[in-house]
Amino acid sequence: MREPSIDNDLQALTDKIEQLLAHIEQLRTENRHLRAGERAWREERAKLIEKNDLARHKVEAMILRLKALEQDS
Repeated sequence: MREPSIDNDLQALTDKIEQLLAHIEQLRTENRHLRAGERAWREERAKLIEKNDLARHKVEAMILRLKALEQDS
């Protein structure tokens, strides 16, 4: 038969291990959500960069047309 203090220590250790395992699962879930959020903002950033480049090219083309019209006048 085990001594009461050994049983108490073992139970305390078991409880702590269960708490740590629950915390690990919580962190894994949070990590998955953070990674999904990161993927979403990276995709959004790429789209915004693409739109910005498109707008820049359009503005540059308009400037070139305006300069050409100015030279023709």
